[in-house]
Amino acid sequence: MPAATRVLLVEDDRDLAAALRLELGHARYDVRIEGDGPRALRAHQEWAPDLILLDLGLPSLDGIEVCRRLRAASPAPILIVTARGAVEERVRGLDAGADDYLVKPFSLEELLARVRSALRRSARHEQGERLRVGELMLDAAAHTVSLAGQPVELTPREFALLEFLMRHRGRALGRQTLLTEVWGYDFLGGSNVIDVYVGYLRQKLAAAGEPPRIETVRGVGYALREP
Repeated sequence: MPAATRVLLVEDDRDLAAALRLELGHARYDVRIEGDGPRALRAHQEWAPDLILLDLGLPSLDGIEVCRRLRAASPAPILIVTARGAVEERVRGLDAGADDYLVKPFSLEELLARVRSALRRSARHEQGERLRVGELMLDAAAHTVSLAGQPVELTPREFALLEFLMRHRGRALGRQTLLTEVWGYDFLGGSNVIDVYVGYLRQKLAAAGEPPRIETVRGVGYALREP
């Protein structure tokens, strides 16, 4: 019988943590609870969880800093679960390395769906799949990108956006699709975060050589075209 998926729950609200452990246990996840950042970092090192549920409002060490340290130490998916719902907070959390962001209060069904989605994406990366469009190469397992043999340094969010574009090369992808699939949540408000990150990708790829075109599709979003 395969071992249960390990979930590290970093939450200082004891009642909420206990309730989530119970429900995640019903879904056959093995849950460990830690109530602050330093304990979470030690538990991560000792226990090697498959996924991390992280509150931001933690005592002693802010959740954003915890997220950065966890991301630097491990590729395990990080799902931020917090009461901080402002767009700026979402962007900070995702830029710190989180894979998804869920605002309290939330439904258990949505939390479980996002956990499953994050684990599916993680499993796909571990399979070592490599993507190629022209001279652009992406190694999902090694988390590397190269263009005509030259390495291209990308942030985790830039990497995820490029990977999604490469998997769906030639297709026009709407901004909402990119937000949902890459950022992992339904983005609120009229943020231009997709346009900003496409701009980052274009600059970094152009600096490395002659990349495939990330084309603006008017009224829709973007498409990665073959060179």
